[in-house]
Amino acid sequence: MNHLFDVLQLRSLNLPHRLAVSPMCQYSAIDGYPNDWHLVHLGSRAVGGASLVFTEATAVTPDGRITPADLGIWEDGHIDSFARIARFLHEQGSVAGIQLAHAGRKGSATPPWDGGAAIPAEQGGWIPFAPSPEAFSEKMTVPEEMTLIDIAAVRKAFVDAARRALHAGFRVLEIHAAHGYLIHEFLSPLSNHRTDSYGGSFEGRIRMLLEVTAQVRVVWPERLPLFVRISATDWDDRGWAVDESVELARRLKPLGVDVVDCSSGGNVAKPSIPSGSGYQSAMAERIRREAEVMTAAVGSITSAAQADHIVCTGQADLVLMARQMLRDPYIAVHAAQELGVQLSWPVQYLRAAPAGLPRRKPVE
Repeated sequence: MNHLFDVLQLRSLNLPHRLAVSPMCQYSAIDGYPNDWHLVHLGSRAVGGASLVFTEATAVTPDGRITPADLGIWEDGHIDSFARIARFLHEQGSVAGIQLAHAGRKGSATPPWDGGAAIPAEQGGWIPFAPSPEAFSEKMTVPEEMTLIDIAAVRKAFVDAARRALHAGFRVLEIHAAHGYLIHEFLSPLSNHRTDSYGGSFEGRIRMLLEVTAQVRVVWPERLPLFVRISATDWDDRGWAVDESVELARRLKPLGVDVVDCSSGGNVAKPSIPSGSGYQSAMAERIRREAEVMTAAVGSITSAAQADHIVCTGQADLVLMARQMLRDPYIAVHAAQELGVQLSWPVQYLRAAPAGLPRRKPVE
């Protein structure tokens, strides 16, 4: 039986424990470039003891952004700005992870605090594209249907972005296939009405993700872990379901996917979600058990006891926190204290630490 503060081996990496930072969009970049905000935001969670710190969804193309203020890694010029952040995270003992994404039909929008509506092209927006020409909601732009040439270009963009992420020093890569963004749009029959080999049947709808995963795995070193985030259900009887997620996870594992990061929803504008404490963890447990692949649990996980219970009961191998990490960047340190575990502190903070705590060691 594993516990929250047991080491988790992921290929050549050993995470010191299983409490990590989930990708969280900050909508604060210019032309895709991370800046001081991202360094401090991500760095403070590393100082706070998280074992793995993911960037927010990082666009593989300019038109793959949700908003014009999203992070991006579509050109070599982005590498050095990300390398600065990855180095700092590793100096604090946290593993640096990056989530690669394409927003699809949910692109060209304002940030959520400005309403999240479509930005017209004449105001700096763009026409997004998607598997099928259907808008996400009445306030979003109708996307253009992707051609086979478009699909091939996006696959290549993910591969090129993975190469850049490696050069920037990231040790964990996650492909974003959830929350109603492009790859999830291919998976779900609610947003994919294609009649070619990328639509229709389950086999057709999962093809895009399988191809992206296989091609990314070629350039992402065997020694480093690869995650895929999925929405395990659309929360709609007509849409993507947990049964399909289990089978998808079975197909992803032999392609070199180490962890299936189990979220849900995002592809329906007004879903009815029975949310509550840890409401997605049961889906992570089922996928872990039936597909025999490691999973990460995320969603309304707010306490040390809850996170430890998820790991102890075999619901997931890793716990990702989002909003709780915003509330408390030092929750890993606090969770360790609550569970009676000695978690290392930065040497700069040892004067305030309980006696006997070990010094923080950088990731090698």
